Amino acid sequence: MDSNQATTYCYKGLPGNRPIYLDIYLPRPTPPNDGTPSGLGFPVVIYFHGGGLTVGNRKSWFPSWLYNRVLSLGYVFISADYQLIPPASGHDIVTDIQDLFSFITDTEFKVTDHTFKVHRDKIAVAGSSSGGLCAYLAAMHCSPQPAAVLSMYGMGGNFLSPHYLSPKDKVFFRGRELLDPSEFSEYLYPFKEQDPLPISDSPLDYYPQTYRIPGYPANPRMLLARLYLQLGVFLDYYTGMHDPSLSETLHGIINKKGYSSKDLEEAIPEQHRYLFPQFKVNSRWPPTMLLHGTADSAVLVDESRLLQDLLEKAGVSAELVEFRDKEHSFDYEPDAEDTWGEKFNIVKDFLFKRLGNAT
Repeated sequence: MDSNQATTYCYKGLPGNRPIYLDIYLPRPTPPNDGTPSGLGFPVVIYFHGGGLTVGNRKSWFPSWLYNRVLSLGYVFISADYQLIPPASGHDIVTDIQDLFSFITDTEFKVTDHTFKVHRDKIAVAGSSSGGLCAYLAAMHCSPQPAAVLSMYGMGGNFLSPHYLSPKDKVFFRGRELLDPSEFSEYLYPFKEQDPLPISDSPLDYYPQTYRIPGYPANPRMLLARLYLQLGVFLDYYTGMHDPSLSETLHGIINKKGYSSKDLEEAIPEQHRYLFPQFKVNSRWPPTMLLHGTADSAVLVDESRLLQDLLEKAGVSAELVEFRDKEHSFDYEPDAEDTWGEKFNIVKDFLFKRLGNAT
Protein backbone atom coordinates (compact mmCIF):
# COMPACT_ATOMS: atom_id res chain seq x y z
CA MET A 1 0.00 0.00 0.00
CA ASP A 2 1.23 3.53 -0.64
CA SER A 3 1.11 6.45 1.76
CA ASN A 4 -2.53 7.17 1.00
CA GLN A 5 -4.45 6.95 4.27
CA ALA A 6 -7.85 5.40 4.77
CA THR A 7 -10.86 7.26 6.08
CA THR A 8 -13.05 5.00 8.18
CA TYR A 9 -16.85 5.08 8.23
CA CYS A 10 -19.35 3.03 10.22
CA TYR A 11 -21.92 1.74 7.76
CA LYS A 12 -24.18 -0.07 10.23
CA GLY A 13 -24.48 -1.03 13.88
CA LEU A 14 -24.89 -4.45 15.46
CA PRO A 15 -26.44 -5.45 18.81
CA GLY A 16 -24.19 -4.75 21.76
CA ASN A 17 -23.13 -1.39 20.34
CA ARG A 18 -20.85 -3.04 17.79
CA PRO A 19 -20.29 -1.03 14.60
CA ILE A 20 -19.33 -2.45 11.21
CA TYR A 21 -16.74 -0.36 9.40
CA LEU A 22 -15.48 0.36 5.93
CA ASP A 23 -12.27 2.06 4.87
CA ILE A 24 -12.32 4.39 1.91
CA TYR A 25 -9.27 5.39 -0.14
CA LEU A 26 -9.15 8.21 -2.66
CA PRO A 27 -7.01 8.17 -5.78
CA ARG A 28 -4.08 10.54 -6.18
CA PRO A 29 -4.77 13.26 -7.20
CA THR A 30 -8.00 13.33 -5.21
CA PRO A 31 -11.34 14.05 -6.87
CA PRO A 32 -12.49 17.67 -7.08
CA ASN A 33 -14.98 18.73 -4.44
CA ASP A 34 -17.84 19.00 -6.85
CA GLY A 35 -17.34 15.45 -8.16
CA THR A 36 -17.64 14.64 -11.85
CA PRO A 37 -18.88 17.26 -14.29
CA SER A 38 -22.18 15.40 -14.45
CA GLY A 39 -22.46 15.29 -10.68
CA LEU A 40 -23.10 11.55 -10.80
CA GLY A 41 -20.15 10.60 -8.62
CA PHE A 42 -17.02 8.51 -8.96
CA PRO A 43 -16.44 4.86 -9.86
CA VAL A 44 -15.67 2.60 -6.91
CA VAL A 45 -14.30 -0.87 -6.35
CA ILE A 46 -15.56 -2.52 -3.15
CA TYR A 47 -13.23 -5.19 -1.81
CA PHE A 48 -14.18 -7.99 0.62
CA HIS A 49 -11.41 -9.70 2.59
CA GLY A 50 -10.84 -13.44 2.79
CA GLY A 51 -10.63 -15.65 5.87
CA GLY A 52 -13.19 -18.36 5.22
CA LEU A 53 -15.95 -16.02 6.50
CA THR A 54 -14.64 -16.77 10.01
CA VAL A 55 -11.77 -14.31 10.58
CA GLY A 56 -10.20 -11.09 9.39
CA ASN A 57 -11.16 -7.50 8.83
CA ARG A 58 -10.96 -4.80 6.18
CA LYS A 59 -7.17 -4.56 6.59
CA SER A 60 -6.46 -8.31 6.50
CA TRP A 61 -4.61 -9.72 3.50
CA PHE A 62 -4.87 -6.31 1.85
CA PRO A 63 -4.48 -6.71 -1.96
CA SER A 64 -1.91 -4.02 -2.69
CA TRP A 65 -1.60 -5.02 -6.35
CA LEU A 66 -5.35 -4.47 -6.87
CA TYR A 67 -5.50 -1.35 -4.71
CA ASN A 68 -2.70 0.31 -6.68
CA ARG A 69 -4.31 -0.44 -10.02
CA VAL A 70 -7.75 0.76 -8.90
CA LEU A 71 -6.35 4.08 -7.67
CA SER A 72 -4.28 4.49 -10.84
CA LEU A 73 -7.55 4.47 -12.78
CA GLY A 74 -8.80 7.37 -10.67
CA TYR A 75 -11.35 5.17 -8.90
CA VAL A 76 -12.23 5.06 -5.22
CA PHE A 77 -11.24 1.88 -3.33
CA ILE A 78 -13.38 0.66 -0.43
CA SER A 79 -12.53 -2.25 1.86
CA ALA A 80 -15.43 -3.34 4.06
CA ASP A 81 -15.96 -5.54 7.08
CA TYR A 82 -18.89 -7.95 7.37
CA GLN A 83 -20.18 -10.26 10.08
CA LEU A 84 -18.20 -13.43 10.70
CA ILE A 85 -19.38 -16.99 11.24
CA PRO A 86 -20.10 -18.05 13.88
CA PRO A 87 -22.30 -16.65 15.32
CA ALA A 88 -23.40 -15.06 12.04
CA SER A 89 -24.49 -17.05 9.01
CA GLY A 90 -24.54 -16.30 5.31
CA HIS A 91 -27.97 -14.76 5.79
CA ASP A 92 -26.48 -12.08 8.03
CA ILE A 93 -23.63 -11.48 5.59
CA VAL A 94 -26.07 -10.89 2.71
CA THR A 95 -27.88 -8.31 4.85
CA ASP A 96 -24.57 -6.63 5.67
CA ILE A 97 -23.62 -6.37 2.00
CA GLN A 98 -27.03 -4.96 1.11
CA ASP A 99 -26.74 -2.41 3.91
CA LEU A 100 -23.25 -1.53 2.70
CA PHE A 101 -24.59 -0.80 -0.79
CA SER A 102 -27.38 1.35 0.63
CA PHE A 103 -24.87 3.28 2.71
CA ILE A 104 -22.33 4.00 -0.02
CA THR A 105 -24.95 5.02 -2.58
CA ASP A 106 -26.83 7.30 -0.17
CA THR A 107 -23.82 8.94 1.51
CA GLU A 108 -21.98 12.10 0.57
CA PHE A 109 -18.46 11.19 1.65
CA LYS A 110 -16.12 13.69 3.24
CA VAL A 111 -12.47 12.71 3.13
CA THR A 112 -10.08 15.39 4.41
CA ASP A 113 -11.21 18.47 2.48
CA HIS A 114 -12.90 16.56 -0.33
CA THR A 115 -16.61 15.83 -0.69
CA PHE A 116 -17.90 13.37 -3.24
CA LYS A 117 -20.45 10.68 -3.99
CA VAL A 118 -20.23 7.21 -5.51
CA HIS A 119 -21.55 6.72 -9.04
CA ARG A 120 -24.45 4.26 -8.67
CA ASP A 121 -23.83 2.72 -12.09
CA LYS A 122 -20.07 2.38 -11.67
CA ILE A 123 -19.64 0.02 -8.74
CA ALA A 124 -17.48 -3.08 -9.07
CA VAL A 125 -17.17 -5.73 -6.36
CA ALA A 126 -14.06 -7.78 -5.69
CA GLY A 127 -12.90 -10.29 -3.13
CA SER A 128 -10.35 -12.94 -2.27
CA SER A 129 -11.39 -16.47 -1.25
CA SER A 130 -14.45 -16.03 0.98
CA GLY A 131 -14.40 -12.39 -0.09
CA GLY A 132 -15.00 -13.64 -3.61
CA LEU A 133 -18.15 -15.30 -2.29
CA CYS A 134 -19.20 -11.93 -0.83
CA ALA A 135 -18.70 -10.40 -4.29
CA TYR A 136 -20.97 -13.09 -5.77
CA LEU A 137 -23.61 -12.40 -3.10
CA ALA A 138 -23.48 -8.71 -4.01
CA ALA A 139 -24.01 -9.57 -7.67
CA MET A 140 -27.00 -11.71 -6.74
CA HIS A 141 -28.74 -9.58 -4.14
CA CYS A 142 -27.69 -5.91 -4.16
CA SER A 143 -29.26 -2.81 -5.60
CA PRO A 144 -27.90 -1.14 -7.58
CA GLN A 145 -26.44 -4.27 -9.09
CA PRO A 146 -22.65 -4.12 -9.47
CA ALA A 147 -21.35 -3.33 -12.93
CA ALA A 148 -18.59 -5.94 -12.62
CA VAL A 149 -17.43 -8.82 -10.41
CA LEU A 150 -13.80 -9.71 -9.73
CA SER A 151 -13.05 -12.91 -7.81
CA MET A 152 -9.65 -14.10 -6.69
CA TYR A 153 -9.92 -17.85 -5.98
CA GLY A 154 -13.44 -17.24 -4.70
CA MET A 155 -15.49 -19.71 -2.69
CA GLY A 156 -19.00 -20.59 -3.73
CA GLY A 157 -18.63 -21.62 -7.35
CA ASN A 158 -19.56 -25.13 -6.27
CA PHE A 159 -20.58 -25.75 -2.68
CA LEU A 160 -21.98 -29.20 -3.51
CA SER A 161 -18.69 -31.06 -3.74
CA PRO A 162 -16.85 -33.49 -1.44
CA HIS A 163 -14.45 -30.65 -0.59
CA TYR A 164 -17.25 -29.09 1.47
CA LEU A 165 -19.36 -32.12 2.30
CA SER A 166 -17.00 -35.00 3.11
CA PRO A 167 -15.14 -35.40 6.44
CA LYS A 168 -11.37 -35.65 5.95
CA ASP A 169 -9.05 -38.12 7.68
CA LYS A 170 -5.94 -37.19 5.68
CA VAL A 171 -4.09 -33.94 5.17
CA PHE A 172 -5.95 -31.94 2.53
CA PHE A 173 -5.31 -28.22 3.14
CA ARG A 174 -1.99 -26.86 1.88
CA GLY A 175 -0.13 -29.80 3.41
CA ARG A 176 -1.04 -28.73 6.93
CA GLU A 177 -1.90 -31.03 9.81
CA LEU A 178 -5.41 -32.11 10.68
CA LEU A 179 -6.90 -30.14 13.57
CA ASP A 180 -8.18 -31.47 16.90
CA PRO A 181 -11.87 -30.42 17.18
CA SER A 182 -11.72 -30.56 20.99
CA GLU A 183 -9.50 -27.46 20.91
CA PHE A 184 -12.27 -25.45 19.23
CA SER A 185 -15.34 -26.36 21.29
CA GLU A 186 -16.27 -22.67 21.66
CA TYR A 187 -16.83 -22.49 17.91
CA LEU A 188 -18.63 -25.80 17.38
CA TYR A 189 -22.35 -26.47 17.44
CA PRO A 190 -24.10 -26.73 19.87
CA PHE A 191 -22.59 -23.50 21.13
CA LYS A 192 -21.90 -23.08 24.82
CA GLU A 193 -22.99 -19.44 24.76
CA GLN A 194 -26.70 -19.12 24.03
CA ASP A 195 -26.70 -15.66 22.44
CA PRO A 196 -23.14 -14.74 21.48
CA LEU A 197 -22.60 -11.18 20.35
CA PRO A 198 -22.00 -10.70 16.63
CA ILE A 199 -18.47 -10.00 15.46
CA SER A 200 -17.23 -8.32 12.28
CA ASP A 201 -13.58 -7.70 13.13
CA SER A 202 -11.20 -10.48 14.18
CA PRO A 203 -7.61 -9.44 13.40
CA LEU A 204 -4.94 -11.86 12.29
CA ASP A 205 -2.54 -12.85 15.05
CA TYR A 206 0.48 -15.16 15.08
CA TYR A 207 2.68 -16.69 17.75
CA PRO A 208 6.27 -15.42 17.88
CA GLN A 209 9.24 -17.29 16.44
CA THR A 210 10.00 -18.62 19.92
CA TYR A 211 6.73 -20.62 19.95
CA ARG A 212 6.92 -24.41 19.46
CA ILE A 213 5.50 -23.83 15.97
CA PRO A 214 6.96 -20.46 14.95
CA GLY A 215 4.44 -18.18 13.34
CA TYR A 216 1.48 -20.48 14.07
CA PRO A 217 -1.92 -18.72 14.17
CA ALA A 218 -2.62 -17.35 17.65
CA ASN A 219 -6.19 -16.36 16.81
CA PRO A 220 -8.18 -19.64 16.76
CA ARG A 221 -10.61 -18.13 14.27
CA MET A 222 -7.84 -18.31 11.68
CA LEU A 223 -8.23 -22.11 11.72
CA LEU A 224 -12.04 -22.38 11.77
CA ALA A 225 -12.74 -22.56 8.05
CA ARG A 226 -10.12 -25.30 7.73
CA LEU A 227 -11.71 -27.14 10.66
CA TYR A 228 -15.20 -26.92 9.19
CA LEU A 229 -13.91 -28.24 5.86
CA GLN A 230 -12.08 -31.03 7.68
CA LEU A 231 -15.28 -32.05 9.47
CA GLY A 232 -17.36 -31.67 6.31
CA VAL A 233 -19.74 -29.22 7.99
CA PHE A 234 -18.89 -25.83 6.47
CA LEU A 235 -22.37 -25.45 4.97
CA ASP A 236 -24.01 -25.93 8.38
CA TYR A 237 -22.25 -22.81 9.65
CA TYR A 238 -22.72 -20.92 6.38
CA THR A 239 -26.49 -21.50 6.27
CA GLY A 240 -27.06 -21.77 10.03
CA MET A 241 -28.75 -25.14 9.45
CA HIS A 242 -27.33 -27.43 12.14
CA ASP A 243 -30.28 -29.52 13.31
CA PRO A 244 -30.84 -31.35 11.10
CA SER A 245 -27.38 -30.94 9.61
CA LEU A 246 -27.54 -29.73 6.02
CA SER A 247 -24.03 -31.07 5.38
CA GLU A 248 -24.95 -34.53 6.65
CA THR A 249 -28.03 -34.60 4.43
CA LEU A 250 -26.07 -33.60 1.33
CA HIS A 251 -23.18 -35.92 2.15
CA GLY A 252 -25.63 -38.80 2.28
CA ILE A 253 -26.79 -37.97 -1.23
CA ILE A 254 -23.33 -37.76 -2.80
CA ASN A 255 -22.53 -41.18 -1.34
CA LYS A 256 -25.34 -42.71 -3.39
CA LYS A 257 -24.88 -43.89 -6.94
CA GLY A 258 -26.69 -42.04 -9.68
CA TYR A 259 -27.47 -38.85 -7.79
CA SER A 260 -27.94 -35.63 -9.75
CA SER A 261 -27.25 -31.99 -9.02
CA LYS A 262 -31.02 -31.56 -8.94
CA ASP A 263 -31.20 -34.03 -6.04
CA LEU A 264 -28.74 -31.90 -4.11
CA GLU A 265 -30.51 -28.65 -4.88
CA GLU A 266 -33.88 -30.02 -3.83
CA ALA A 267 -32.41 -31.26 -0.55
CA ILE A 268 -31.54 -27.68 0.41
CA PRO A 269 -34.49 -25.87 2.00
CA GLU A 270 -35.78 -23.03 -0.15
CA GLN A 271 -34.88 -20.37 2.41
CA HIS A 272 -31.18 -21.24 2.07
CA ARG A 273 -30.83 -21.66 -1.69
CA TYR A 274 -30.31 -17.96 -2.34
CA LEU A 275 -26.93 -18.30 -0.57
CA PHE A 276 -25.63 -20.64 -3.30
CA PRO A 277 -24.24 -18.75 -6.32
CA GLN A 278 -24.43 -21.80 -8.57
CA PHE A 279 -28.24 -21.76 -8.23
CA LYS A 280 -28.65 -18.06 -8.96
CA VAL A 281 -26.71 -17.56 -12.18
CA ASN A 282 -28.81 -15.92 -14.89
CA SER A 283 -28.41 -13.54 -17.81
CA ARG A 284 -28.57 -10.51 -15.49
CA TRP A 285 -25.38 -11.49 -13.63
CA PRO A 286 -22.70 -8.78 -14.15
CA PRO A 287 -19.60 -9.33 -16.31
CA THR A 288 -17.14 -11.37 -14.27
CA MET A 289 -13.41 -12.04 -14.11
CA LEU A 290 -12.07 -14.98 -12.11
CA LEU A 291 -8.45 -15.53 -11.04
CA HIS A 292 -7.46 -18.94 -9.67
CA GLY A 293 -4.38 -21.05 -9.08
CA THR A 294 -4.60 -24.55 -10.54
CA ALA A 295 -3.00 -26.12 -7.44
CA ASP A 296 -5.31 -24.41 -4.94
CA SER A 297 -6.16 -26.83 -2.11
CA ALA A 298 -8.22 -24.38 -0.03
CA VAL A 299 -10.70 -23.45 -2.78
CA LEU A 300 -10.43 -25.85 -5.70
CA VAL A 301 -9.98 -24.34 -9.15
CA ASP A 302 -12.96 -26.40 -10.33
CA GLU A 303 -15.18 -23.95 -8.45
CA SER A 304 -14.18 -21.09 -10.72
CA ARG A 305 -14.29 -23.34 -13.77
CA LEU A 306 -17.85 -24.40 -12.98
CA LEU A 307 -18.99 -20.85 -12.31
CA GLN A 308 -17.45 -19.62 -15.53
CA ASP A 309 -19.25 -22.38 -17.42
CA LEU A 310 -22.59 -21.53 -15.79
CA LEU A 311 -22.13 -17.83 -16.55
CA GLU A 312 -21.20 -18.41 -20.19
CA LYS A 313 -24.21 -20.70 -20.66
CA ALA A 314 -26.36 -17.87 -19.27
CA GLY A 315 -24.87 -15.47 -21.83
CA VAL A 316 -22.75 -13.55 -19.32
CA SER A 317 -19.24 -12.35 -20.14
CA ALA A 318 -16.98 -14.42 -17.88
CA GLU A 319 -13.20 -14.76 -18.12
CA LEU A 320 -11.15 -17.20 -16.06
CA VAL A 321 -7.44 -16.48 -15.72
CA GLU A 322 -5.65 -19.54 -14.36
CA PHE A 323 -2.27 -19.43 -12.63
CA ARG A 324 -0.49 -22.68 -13.31
CA ASP A 325 0.62 -24.73 -10.28
CA LYS A 326 -0.16 -21.90 -7.88
CA GLU A 327 -1.71 -22.40 -4.44
CA HIS A 328 -4.23 -20.32 -2.54
CA SER A 329 -3.32 -16.65 -1.99
CA PHE A 330 -0.61 -16.75 -4.66
CA ASP A 331 -1.05 -13.01 -5.25
CA TYR A 332 0.37 -12.26 -1.79
CA GLU A 333 3.71 -13.95 -2.50
CA PRO A 334 6.69 -11.54 -2.29
CA ASP A 335 7.45 -11.80 -6.02
CA ALA A 336 3.82 -11.78 -7.18
CA GLU A 337 3.99 -8.36 -8.82
CA ASP A 338 7.17 -9.20 -10.72
CA THR A 339 5.87 -12.61 -11.75
CA TRP A 340 2.24 -11.87 -12.48
CA GLY A 341 2.18 -8.13 -13.17
CA GLU A 342 1.02 -8.58 -16.77
CA LYS A 343 -1.87 -10.78 -15.70
CA PHE A 344 -2.77 -8.32 -12.95
CA ASN A 345 -2.92 -5.65 -15.64
CA ILE A 346 -5.62 -7.69 -17.37
CA VAL A 347 -7.71 -7.02 -14.26
CA LYS A 348 -7.07 -3.30 -14.61
CA ASP A 349 -8.21 -3.43 -18.23
CA PHE A 350 -11.31 -5.38 -17.22
CA LEU A 351 -12.28 -2.79 -14.60
CA PHE A 352 -11.71 0.11 -16.99
CA LYS A 353 -13.82 -1.57 -19.66
CA ARG A 354 -16.72 -1.98 -17.20
CA LEU A 355 -16.45 1.27 -15.20
CA GLY A 356 -14.97 3.66 -17.75
CA ASN A 357 -13.29 6.97 -17.11
CA ALA A 358 -13.18 8.39 -13.61
CA THR A 359 -14.36 11.79 -14.79
